[in-house]
Amino acid sequence: MGRRWKPLVLYYLRNGPLRFSELRRCIPEATQKMMTQTLRELEADGILHRQAYAQVPPKVVYSITRYGRTLDPILEALCAWGRKNFKRSANAGKKRDRK
Repeated sequence: MGRRWKPLVLYYLRNGPLRFSELRRCIPEATQKMMTQTLRELEADGILHRQAYAQVPPKVVYSITRYGRTLDPILEALCAWGRKNFKRSANAGKKRDRK
């Protein structure tokens, strides 16, 4: 889980499969290259399943595997921590900006 975008990808896939373009819209800050690399790594680790459909235009759908679902409690804990500490981190950012 070393890449910056991996937890976000899993967060957006938690409610069901998404196409590559849908994931890109969810995480616009990630470049196409970074998104592709992140998805490939998650697939290689057995956390994501990639389903490619032979059609024009190409359709690729990503979903979380059973093994990937074992990360759900950890991701939920991270989300809860983020919600709890959001104001603190936002205030810290404002203090840095004033310096």
